[in-house]
Amino acid sequence: MSVLRSRRVVTPEGVRPADVLLGPDGRIAAVAPHSAATGGPDVTDLGATALLPGLVDTHVHINEPGRTEWEGFATATAAAAAGGVTTLLDMPLNSVPPTTTVGNLRIKQDSARGRVRVDVGFWGGAVPANTGDLEPLFGAGVFGFKSFLSPSGVEEFPHLPAEALEPVLAELARIGATAIVHAEAPEVLDAAPRHAGRAYLDWVQSRPPAAETAAVARLLDAARATGARVHVLHVSSAQVLPLLAAARADGVRVTAETCPHYLTLAAEQVPEGGTAFKCCPPIRDEANRDALWKGLGDGAFMGIVSDHSPCTAELKAGDFAAAWGGVASLQLGLPAVWTEAARRGFGLADVVRWMAAGPAGFAGLDDRKGAIAPGRDADLVAFDPEEEFTVDPARLHHRNPVTAYAGRTLRGVVRTTWLRGRVVELDGEPRGELVARRGA
Repeated sequence: MSVLRSRRVVTPEGVRPADVLLGPDGRIAAVAPHSAATGGPDVTDLGATALLPGLVDTHVHINEPGRTEWEGFATATAAAAAGGVTTLLDMPLNSVPPTTTVGNLRIKQDSARGRVRVDVGFWGGAVPANTGDLEPLFGAGVFGFKSFLSPSGVEEFPHLPAEALEPVLAELARIGATAIVHAEAPEVLDAAPRHAGRAYLDWVQSRPPAAETAAVARLLDAARATGARVHVLHVSSAQVLPLLAAARADGVRVTAETCPHYLTLAAEQVPEGGTAFKCCPPIRDEANRDALWKGLGDGAFMGIVSDHSPCTAELKAGDFAAAWGGVASLQLGLPAVWTEAARRGFGLADVVRWMAAGPAGFAGLDDRKGAIAPGRDADLVAFDPEEEFTVDPARLHHRNPVTAYAGRTLRGVVRTTWLRGRVVELDGEPRGELVARRGA
C-alpha cells in the first residue's frame, strides 16, 4: 500500500494535514492523520503542496472522429491530465458523426478506446429527428442529452425549434434523463445588431443577455410542464440567476454551470481582433463577472466546467463574425479559477467543491469521483497554489496552440496527477477508461 502525505489535503471536511492511503484496487483505502503511516508503506511526502481530488469536467468538446484536426482524444486527455482533470464528459457535437444514435456512440467509443489518459464518458444529443433514439442511447450509458435552442454552428447537429422543446423534454422525463441545454433564443439573436469586424464589443452586442434570459425562461416553462430535469450550460449572463432561483423555489429541477472564461476574463480586456476570446454566449463585462462570482458564492451553480471548444488556428483567424467560437482552456481551468478565487477571498476547498465535487455529483459519479474519501477512486492532484507561471500556448497539450489565456500570469501549478493511484505519464501508456452513467 502506498501513501500520499501532505500538510494541505482538501477533504470533504476541509483542508487539513493527512496521509492518504492508496489501496491496490486503485481506490482510497483511508484518510489517516498526518504522519500516521510509518514503516512499510511507500510514502510520498508532498510537504506543503496541496493534494486535491482529481477534477471532473462535464463539458468538453473533443471533436473526434471527423474533426480530429481540431482536437482528439489523445491530445485532449493529455491536456486534461496536465491540468488536474481526471474525468471528463465529451459533448455530442463537432465530431462527425454526432452522438445522436447508439451506432454513432459506438463509433466515438471505438475512436477513444485505448487512447485516453483520463476517464472519459459521453453525452448524447437530442435533435429534432432523433426522439426515438433517446431511450436506446440512455440505456447504452450516455449521461444525458444536449440540445441547442439556437443554431449550433454545425449542420449535422440542428437546434430544437420552440415547438420541439416540450416533446423532447417529456421524453427525457419519461426515461429519467437530464436535458443539458445551450440556452440562447434565436429570435433575439436574429434581432440583435450584426457587425462584422475586429471590435469585440460589436460581437458582444450581437449576443445580448436578453438572448440568454429569453431562452432560459422558455426552458424553465417547458421543464415545469413536463417535470424534466434540466441543466443550463455555460451561463455567461448573471441576469439569468433570478430566473433560476425562482424556478427552484417552485420545485423545478434545474441546475446550471458557468465556465472559467466567464469568471476570469472580461470584455474590457479583449483586444481588437482577439478572436481567441470568441465564444457563445460571449464573455461579458466586469460588472457581470462580479455578479457571476456572487452567484457562485451563493450556490447558484452546480460548478465550473471548461466548455473546452478548440479548433484549428486557421479557423480562429479573421474577424469576430468569421472566427470559430470557443475557448480552449482544458489545461488551464484550475489555475485560472484559483487565481481569481484567491484574489476574491475563496479557498482551495471552494475550488474543489466547484470543479470536482459539484460536477461529480451532477453526473452521478460521486460514488467514485470528486472527493478524497475512503472508497473513492484514487484520482488525485498535487497542486502548488503559490507558484505562478505565464501561459505559453506552445507548452499546452491540446492540439492547436490557441488560447485566450496566452501571455497571462496565473497562480497555481499542477505538479502531478494520479489516476486510480498511478501517476499519469503524458508520454506513457494511456490508462484512462471509458465510463458510463451509473445504472446503465
